[in-house]
Amino acid sequence: MNAFLAQNVLDLLVDTVGELVSMVSPLGAIVGWLLLWLLPILGFSYSIYYLVSLPMRRRERARLFLDLIETGLKRGQSPEQTIVAAAASKDPILGVRFQMLAAHIENGLRLDQALEKVPRFLPPETAAILKTGLAIGDLPRVLPTCRKQLKDGLSQARGALNYVLVMVFMVMPAFPFFFFVVWVWVIPRFQDIYQDMLPGTALPGAWLFHWVPRLICLQIGLTLLLQVLAVCYVGGPRLTGWIKNWVYPFTDGLVWRLPWRRKRMQRDFSAMLGLLLDTGLSEAKAVQLAANSTANRLVEERAQEACAALAEGTPLVQAVQRMDDTGELAWRLGNVARSRRGFLAGLAGWIEALDAKAFQQEQATAQLLTTGLILLNGLVVGSFAVGVFMILTTLITEGALW
Repeated sequence: MNAFLAQNVLDLLVDTVGELVSMVSPLGAIVGWLLLWLLPILGFSYSIYYLVSLPMRRRERARLFLDLIETGLKRGQSPEQTIVAAAASKDPILGVRFQMLAAHIENGLRLDQALEKVPRFLPPETAAILKTGLAIGDLPRVLPTCRKQLKDGLSQARGALNYVLVMVFMVMPAFPFFFFVVWVWVIPRFQDIYQDMLPGTALPGAWLFHWVPRLICLQIGLTLLLQVLAVCYVGGPRLTGWIKNWVYPFTDGLVWRLPWRRKRMQRDFSAMLGLLLDTGLSEAKAVQLAANSTANRLVEERAQEACAALAEGTPLVQAVQRMDDTGELAWRLGNVARSRRGFLAGLAGWIEALDAKAFQQEQATAQLLTTGLILLNGLVVGSFAVGVFMILTTLITEGALW
C-alpha cells in the first residue's frame, strides 16, 4: 500500500514538473528573445532618437529661458531677480547650467557676465543678441530676434534626418569593408579558377573593377563629410566652441562661406542693425553691436572696417557694403533712409527672404549629399554585380564546353 501510494505521488510530481517545464520553456524562449533582440533594438532606437533630438531640446530650454525673462520683465522684475527666483524652485526641467547661471548671479554678477561664465547654456548667437539688448538697456526689443534665431534648430533637425545617422555611421562604413573583402579574397579566387580553365586569358569585366577603388575612395570622403556634419550637429555649442578656440579663424571663415549660415548671419545682423538704429544709437556703435550679435569673428572684423570707414566720413549705405557682397543690404538701407518708416520695418522683407533662402539652401544641400552618396553606392554595387556576373557566366559557359 505504501509502495503504491509512493508511486502515485512520484507520478504526480513527474507530471507537475513536466507541466512546469512545458510552461517555462516558451516563457524562457520569449525572455531570451527579449534580452537578445528586442531590448538592444529598443536601446539603439532610443539612442538615435536622443541624439537627433538633442539640439532641439537645447533650443527648447533656451526658449523657456527667454519666456522666463519676458515674464519677469512684464512683472517689473530684473532678469537677475527672475533667474534667481526660478532657480529656487529646483525644477529639473531648467537644467544644471541654469542653476550654475543663477549661482553666478547670486555671487554678484550681472546677466551678461554670468552668461560668459556659462557659455554653453545658450546658443552663442542667442547669448550675443541678449548681451546686445543688455548693452542698450532695452532687453524686450531683442527677444523676438532671439526667438527667430532659435527657429533655425528646426532646419538643422530636418537636415540631420536627411543625413540619416544610422546610414552614415553604420551602413555606409560597412560598404567599403565588404568591398575590400570581395576585392582581396573573392576576385583573386575567380582569377585563379579562370586561369586554370583558360590560361593566359584576361578576366572578363576587369575594366569595371578598376573603377571601383576610386568610387570607394569618393564614397569614404562623402561618408566622412556627413559624419563630421552629424557630429557637429549633435555636439552643439560645446563642440563648436571648442573647435573655434583651437582652429580660429578657419572655422569662422568656413561658416561664413556656407551659404545658408552666411544668410542667417546677415539676417541677424540686419535685424539688430535696424533695431539699434531705431533706438537712436550712433551708426558706428549700431554696426559694431549688430556684428557682435552674430557671434562670428569674421563678421566682427568686417564691422570694424565699416566703423573705420564711418569714422572717415563714409555714408552708412556705402560702409555696410562690407557686410553684404551682393549690395542688397546697402540698397535697402538707402531706400529706408529716404522713407519715413523705421529701419527695422524697412528691412523686414529682406530679413524674411534671407531666412527662407537659408532654410531652402540647407535642406537642398542635405538632400544632395545623401542622394549623391546613395547613387554612388548604387554605382559601386552595380559595377561589382556586373563584373561578378560576367565572370560567372563565362565560367559556366566554358565549363559546359569542357
